[in-house]
This record gives sequence, C-alpha cells and structure tokens, in this order.
Amino acid sequence: MWLKIDEAARRLANAGIESARLDAQLLMAAAAGVTREAAVTGSIELSPATLDNFERMIARRERREPIAYLLGRKEFYSLDFEVSPAVLIPRPESEIAVAAAIKFIAGAPDARVLDIGTGSGAIAIAIAVNAPRARVTAVDISADAIAVASRNARRHRVEDRVTLRRADCFDALDAGPALGSFDVIVSNPPYLDDAEIAALEPEVRAFEPRLALSAGAGGLDILRRIAVGAPRHLAGDGELIVEVGEGNAGAVAKLFEEAGMRVISVINDLAGHPRVVRARSSRA
Repeated sequence: MWLKIDEAARRLANAGIESARLDAQLLMAAAAGVTREAAVTGSIELSPATLDNFERMIARRERREPIAYLLGRKEFYSLDFEVSPAVLIPRPESEIAVAAAIKFIAGAPDARVLDIGTGSGAIAIAIAVNAPRARVTAVDISADAIAVASRNARRHRVEDRVTLRRADCFDALDAGPALGSFDVIVSNPPYLDDAEIAALEPEVRAFEPRLALSAGAGGLDILRRIAVGAPRHLAGDGELIVEVGEGNAGAVAKLFEEAGMRVISVINDLAGHPRVVRARSSRA
C-alpha cells in the first residue's frame, strides 16, 4: 500500500502540488473508506474497488481539482462541512469574521444575524453552533449553494435556527418576505477582480465557483452593494462584519463611511493583512 501512496505522491508533486504526500494519504483513506491514520499505518486492504477509486481521485487531483471537493468536506471553525463545486471552499480567514460576530453576540445573546453569500453555510452555521440563542438568516444567489448549506445545517442540528433564503445581497429572490432588520450582518462576499482571479492557483481559478469570487473592477462591486443596503437592514445598535480582499480594507472602510456608517475596527489575519472590517450605524 505504501508503494501506491509513494507513487501517487510523486505524481502529485510532479503536478506542482506542495502537499503531495498528505493528499495521497487522504485520498487513499477516502478511497478505502477509512481514516487517514489507517492509511499512514498501512492497515488497509487494497481491494480492486479501492484501487480503482484511488486512481480516479489521484488523476483528478493531478488536474488540480481541490482536495476538499474530492473528499466532499472541509473543516471550518472546528466543524466538518460538506462542500462541492457549487460552493466556495471555506477558508481560515473567514473564521476571523465568525469570531467577531460571536464576540458581538455575547452581549446580545438573542441576536438576529444575516449572513450574505452563505455558500456552504459555514459562517452562518458556525455562528449558530457557538451562539445557541441567536437566529440566523443565511442568503445566497445560488440555489445549489442553498441546498448544500441546508444539508450542513441539518448535519450540525441548527436547522431550527438557521433560515436559508435565496437572495441577491438584500434582495429576496424566493417567495418569502423581504429581508428585515438584523443585529449582525456578516459576509464573506466576492472581492476579487478578473486580474486577481487569473493569478490564482489552478485549484481556485479553474474549479471554485466564479460567482463566489468575482466582484468587478477593483473587487468592490458586491461590497459597495452591501454598504449601500446595510443601513436599511441594520438595527440601531447592530454591527456589520465583512471579510475583504488584500489591500482593500481602506477602500471598503471608505464605502461604509460614505453610506453613513462608522468603522469600528479593522482586524488583521494571521499573515498581518487587514482582513475583516467592522462597522456600525453612525447613530449607534
């Protein structure tokens, strides 16, 4: 079995994948339906079906398909989420926005939360799991993404407190009522322009949904819409928390101020880049 993993790791390394051996171990485990530990220790029976599954997944990974899509899951905020090509793969940077929202909700346990562009539901569900009295509305323009988020809400047993809606920012696209007022609005919106997307690694550029990445010239189109709409949907003492692209925090802060909000803070990610902008209504 180790020879199979060694061979696969060499193929992935030749394809330019830095985590080649780890990926080979994870895919062997997935092909056999066992844990990675079992793959590492060699306690797997390599049936023909297992070998066929492994070969198919290695070939897809060689083409730079994301490992999360091949495994069908991704950990986020210490929770396991289903992911598919219908949704953006959750990233550690978005955990900063979740932590900021949970900190705010600690002072308002019954908070009404809106998550714009929910994708897999990772942000909304992580908030609901960690703030058990909060009620979360999670919106996305993609019906396929809403389906994935719905399964994740059931997986984590928060479907009674997470309402999933199809909407374009604040504009409802389903048959439900108009979106109302919220104590917290949180979002990891699209924030890349075409040039930035073209420079990304193949896993993102070729496989993740462009709808969840692209935001026009300067990467500010969706953030501008959030800035304009937020004052009408934010409670008087509520907070807006958004993830932003590298180098865009200043421009986003200006958008919020022009919309009549007051920027509270900008939070850096682990690399020291401004990543999350917090704002409140100027009347708060």
